[in-house]
Amino acid sequence: MKRILGLAAFGCMIVSPAWAEQPLYIAYPPAEHETTSNRIFFIGSASPDAEVTVNGEVIERSPAGHFAPSFSLEMGENIFKLRHQDEEIILKINRTSNLPEIPEGVAFVEDSLQPKVNLSRLPGELVCFSAIAPPNGRVSVELGGETIRLSRQNQFLDLPSNFAVLTGNNQPIALEISKYQGCVEIGKIFPVSNRRNQVNLGQPQYKLTLKGETVTQNAPGNITIISPAEFEIAEVTVDEGVARTGPSTTYSRLTPLPKGTRARITGREGDYLRLDYGGWIKVDETRTFKGKLPPQSFIRSASSRQIGEWTEVYFPLQIPVPVTVKQDNQSLTLTLHNTTAQTDTIRFDDSPLIERMDWEPVLSPMGEQQQAVQYTFHFKTNQQWGYKLRYEGTTLVLSLKHPPEIKEVSESSFFGDIFSPKPLAGMYILIDPGHGSENDLGAKGPTGYPEKDVNLVVSYLLQNELIKRGARVYMTRKSEEDLFPKDRVKMINEEEPDLAISVHYNALPDNGDAINTKGIGTFWYHPQAHSFAVFLHNYLVETLDRPSYGVFWNNLALTRPAVTPSILLELGFMINPVEFEWIVNPQEQRKLAVALADGIVEWVKTTQ
Repeated sequence: MKRILGLAAFGCMIVSPAWAEQPLYIAYPPAEHETTSNRIFFIGSASPDAEVTVNGEVIERSPAGHFAPSFSLEMGENIFKLRHQDEEIILKINRTSNLPEIPEGVAFVEDSLQPKVNLSRLPGELVCFSAIAPPNGRVSVELGGETIRLSRQNQFLDLPSNFAVLTGNNQPIALEISKYQGCVEIGKIFPVSNRRNQVNLGQPQYKLTLKGETVTQNAPGNITIISPAEFEIAEVTVDEGVARTGPSTTYSRLTPLPKGTRARITGREGDYLRLDYGGWIKVDETRTFKGKLPPQSFIRSASSRQIGEWTEVYFPLQIPVPVTVKQDNQSLTLTLHNTTAQTDTIRFDDSPLIERMDWEPVLSPMGEQQQAVQYTFHFKTNQQWGYKLRYEGTTLVLSLKHPPEIKEVSESSFFGDIFSPKPLAGMYILIDPGHGSENDLGAKGPTGYPEKDVNLVVSYLLQNELIKRGARVYMTRKSEEDLFPKDRVKMINEEEPDLAISVHYNALPDNGDAINTKGIGTFWYHPQAHSFAVFLHNYLVETLDRPSYGVFWNNLALTRPAVTPSILLELGFMINPVEFEWIVNPQEQRKLAVALADGIVEWVKTTQ
């Protein structure tokens, strides 16, 4: 606790008269910063007794002397001189282009030939090729003894990164580049219908002809055709195999695949495997082997039972098949892929959680094997509290968490005449103070004060308020600890709390508007956390009279645990000069903790 009091005292110093002695300080960007952004903001502080200028222009500052102006950047080196009395800091910001550099003469743009990694596809599938080269050229690809001519596209629409939505700049970007593209069905290039082994077509050879000159270059990736007569099987070897919509971390996540899941491999790309139900998974999360048949199962009966605060539903299968989960407001749908129903009887006794379970087959067209069965659980409550999936042998177990038993009690005070209500008695709440070590500071304020410290201060204050209201509280860290997101997620999964809240403060990418962006942001992932996220967000904004940055669905590690409603709070912007003063004010931190605890109480009431 001495550590925490010290942090609170540090926050108080920021608005005290002694803070006026602060010399000119730049928290961001570093002196030799490089960016592709067309603008940059400077986060820093200096004594409010004298002006701060940037390249001779006076900049706006907060009452305590903090600043966050933005400046346009030209391509190449940009020099900024910041002055405060007799102090001067020179920053050199190098803006680089995010467009590929077109080479002089007849040549392809470096690293533009597709595929960049080895890939495998089934016969009849499309394989697409692309390259960037000077305009007015002719580009073709030779593969398997065939020539594929590519067509030129002079304007290419690219999408900004996912972070762009945080600054409101997420519209498509038109890039003026000469991109040559084309696709072909690989089964037509090299028939393999009667082959039992895969066919290696080698590396595609690109040919560029321009002004009477021709150059050739091989794409980095090798292309093979998977034999339709052999079956290569992948089995998930980790507790939760990360399934995605495509073969890299830039693709969206699907329901994690429980350990033991088996599926046929229908494609490869780099270090990813495509499974027959459509999801992609990394090779190192699986073991692969040959099979005589594709992994498919029938399902007949199903049953359930209550174990503690969970209802467990058992689906006996012949093989552990891929699964997906979809949640709605008062229902959860589980899909068993590669599964055919032979079901006549299901035992499902009255449950404190589930009103009814329905099921239906998902049929595939004639000649296709990817049938599925869907089970929909309709809940008695208007709030879902978490679920788990696992395989016990070849039986899939779906665990559905019961609502917490809230037992509001009153404890008499020492004098016996004042009663303190305990509206969260029976609740178990996990608090995750974000970041936490010298290697993981989080965002920095204008004075250099790190986010990790204020996260811990507010988390401790929130812990105390929740305990006052009767809750049991678990903290993922209590001091400076070097925790990775996976360590925190593991704690959530092991503790199985009724709620999980990750406490953070915010920053922006280089093209953000630091001086005009502020407010509380709330992030959720699973639908079971949506109501909690929206309610708590609105409660904080209204109760504390704070700006709203917004409520976001976001694929964050600390919002992904399905075992409980999990949200991540960004309680303000460290980089905003004025909001920073509110963030580090001890009185405002206490008000924030009280509002957080009261908001949780009020939301829990809506679920009863």
